[in-house]
Amino acid sequence: MVIKRRRFKQTRPLEERLAGEAMRLREQARTLPHGRLRDEVERKAIQVEAAYEVTELLRLPSVRV
Repeated sequence: MVIKRRRFKQTRPLEERLAGEAMRLREQARTLPHGRLRDEVERKAIQVEAAYEVTELLRLPSVRV
């Protein structure tokens, strides 16, 4: 039995989704009290921003893997 993956077409580019998610996480972190949860949300925002930067670098014509 083969399990089929549900696929769907993305309506926004990856960079736009990553940037929006990073901004949303930063806003969420600002509203949280200092502590472990806030640190985790900020860490996730940093990871998403790093992913955004990597995708931007990979789009440059001089950087091809």
